[in-house]
Amino acid sequence: MNYKEEQRIVMTLDAGGTNFVFSAIAGGKEIVEPFILPSVPTHIDHCLKNIVTGFHHILKLLPETPVAISFAFPGPADYEAGIIGDLPNFPAFRGGVALGPYLQDQFGLPVFINNDGNLFAYGEAMTGILPEINNRLKEAGSTKRYQNIIGITLGTGFGAGVVTNGQLLLGDNAAGGDLWCLRNKNHPQFIVEESVSIRAIKRMYAERSGCKEDLTPKDIYEIAEGNLQGEQEAARASFAELGEVAAEALSCALTLVDGLVVIGGGLAGASKYILPAMIKELNGTIRMMDGSIFNRLQMKVFNLEDEAEFASFAGYQPKQIKVPDTTRFISYDLYKRTGITVTHQGTSRSISLGAYTYALNQLDHQ
Repeated sequence: MNYKEEQRIVMTLDAGGTNFVFSAIAGGKEIVEPFILPSVPTHIDHCLKNIVTGFHHILKLLPETPVAISFAFPGPADYEAGIIGDLPNFPAFRGGVALGPYLQDQFGLPVFINNDGNLFAYGEAMTGILPEINNRLKEAGSTKRYQNIIGITLGTGFGAGVVTNGQLLLGDNAAGGDLWCLRNKNHPQFIVEESVSIRAIKRMYAERSGCKEDLTPKDIYEIAEGNLQGEQEAARASFAELGEVAAEALSCALTLVDGLVVIGGGLAGASKYILPAMIKELNGTIRMMDGSIFNRLQMKVFNLEDEAEFASFAGYQPKQIKVPDTTRFISYDLYKRTGITVTHQGTSRSISLGAYTYALNQLDHQ
């Protein structure tokens, strides 16, 4: 599917704890002015009324009837059934709310709901970094192509999604690709998100610097850059620790998925401090009880934001192996490698395009 040539319209929603932002996409572009209403997370009737009102507003602006509604909504949830569970930021959603079926009844359209980590990964797989990297490999003369991707979002929490061969991993319990609750490398009694999130950066910097101010991650980044007064090394070390702990969770995921990794979310702006620690951890070693030392992963991990590393990543030429008792040769790519990069089309756009392309693909395969 070439999403840029698609003329089918999908209505979308950016669901936050403060506001709902409604829009519509066709051909990979917003075709209306976004419309904003308060989310009213403490009052279910008001919240649902605003969702319906917002979509009706968008519907009136469209040149033709949309084919679906598709958007990200926080979990826990049974996304396939369209049921939203008990959300910390939406206390009105206690006991489960059948949001998808409710909207289907209201608009007579298919409704697809997912979480932002999943849709970020799907957007990057279908319209973002995955086709971009494969195009760059082709231009570099490499025969290697990638079909699998892990997308992670570093922000309020540690979001993640997995796409394999164009299919989004949902899982039997709508919990596929969840990394946030894996064990924390540095604090094994806690989940990994306690060291991979906005609250983690704020805590780690405060602990290292002794600073009692309520600084934002942007403040801490500016301190790391030397643009704001503070403990520069403490700031840099805080971002590095986030990268190290996230990498341990990613190493588990990469062992199963074996694909590229793309990073998004608000903290991705500090990738110059996060990526080196992440790649160092992923390219580290692990032991057996007899003293043997192995690489942590079967593949070598490259920083694809670095031109020299990308050249090494793309430059390997497969060995030609002769087929026994024939004159034929086949390519043998024995060098296992993958890469980590940062979203180039932006987290929000990836989520929106993920919602758009996911809906169209689901419709095409029904």
